[in-house]
Amino acid sequence: GRNSCVVGSMKQTLDRYGAGAGGTRNIAGNADLHLRLESELADLHHKEAALVFSSCYVANDATLSTLAAKLPGCVIFSDAMNHASMIQGIRHSGAKKVIFKHNDVADLEAKLQQYPVGTPKIVAFESVYSMSGTVGHIEAICALAKRYGAITFLDEVHAVGMYGPRGGGVAEHLDYQRNLGHPHAHNGAVLDQIDIITGTLGKAYGVVGGYIATSAALVDMIRSYAPGFIFTTSLPPAVVAGSLASVQYLKLSSKERVMQQINTRLLKARLAELQIPVVPNPSHIVPVLVGDADLCKRASDSLLTDHGIYVQAINYPTVPKGQERLRITPTPGHTPAMTQRLVVALATIWKQYKLRYTQDWAAVGGCAGVGMPAEATTKMAAANHQQPIWSDSQLLAEIPNGIYRCDCEATPAIVPSSAVTTTSPIEAAATVETLRC
Repeated sequence: GRNSCVVGSMKQTLDRYGAGAGGTRNIAGNADLHLRLESELADLHHKEAALVFSSCYVANDATLSTLAAKLPGCVIFSDAMNHASMIQGIRHSGAKKVIFKHNDVADLEAKLQQYPVGTPKIVAFESVYSMSGTVGHIEAICALAKRYGAITFLDEVHAVGMYGPRGGGVAEHLDYQRNLGHPHAHNGAVLDQIDIITGTLGKAYGVVGGYIATSAALVDMIRSYAPGFIFTTSLPPAVVAGSLASVQYLKLSSKERVMQQINTRLLKARLAELQIPVVPNPSHIVPVLVGDADLCKRASDSLLTDHGIYVQAINYPTVPKGQERLRITPTPGHTPAMTQRLVVALATIWKQYKLRYTQDWAAVGGCAGVGMPAEATTKMAAANHQQPIWSDSQLLAEIPNGIYRCDCEATPAIVPSSAVTTTSPIEAAATVETLRC
């Protein structure tokens, strides 16, 4: 949201069009900017069309409720850890809901088998689950959906902008080289197998809004029947212009994605060295397990008041009781010095409040993937893709000449630097600390 391309576009559009949109999309609130943004989003996800909403909460709710209601006898299969917006949309649809165990493809198939192939079905799931950082089995779920005649509905809210050669999310990242060389629909990538993709413009893209990307026919149906789209004032032109600039920028720039991944690896490595328990996952999300609601809140408060660091406490009902955690999300703008400051602060708080370390969780059989017995860890790793989504080779290929971070810049720049000779992204991150403008 602080990128000069984004801010500049918003300022220019604000001066030209004013503050508001003037109405709903169907009545005076539709502009060329909205259509251009939707075209960019459709292209990003290899779809025919896209539709922008005021938020992705509304996009998920409106799309699921409208689509399922228009399919008589529809059954929606929903991952147990799906976001509240998807749960709300399923509830509003009036359709039968079947919950399958989180990231359990076998359980999903067992439940799909209970219904005739001709029964309308939707499988709703996420790419990156925000509270655990786990990643959905996109390819396997698409294969099951095809076998049992189901529509796939994938929420990429916590992935768009951050994964894939153009920021298209985890689905784009799964075929990284293919989508890098041939970034278009019908190239044989898994993106072509997903019927509906939803995303946000308010996280990696730094503005506000949500969207769906799917077939032109389905977009037209949602536009025509979804109350959450029809009766909502359109996003202001300046917001749409900023979103458009951000999507276009991140299609071309990979430095932000690379630096976020390197910063994430660096933080996870430093915390592991200190046995501070991180729920294992392959994404950019760093959930630090506390396991007690009161202590989690106190740790969060202490980080802010004593150390000047904001980290949100995540308690029940967002996560199960006994799995309370601090959720950390590194950004490309965080420096190694900032990371070290956070690590020192967490180490201090862990001692101050006598919180459990990884070995302490192991002594009681483990929790949420932390300190689990070897057999359980192996099973969980297989279920949740424990290898990082971004591979070492992908990261290093995006940094052919090293990393350079100017202290006076809000985001890093990648330029030639003879100081970086390592083949490890984490070592590369450590090298950044010694480079100055």
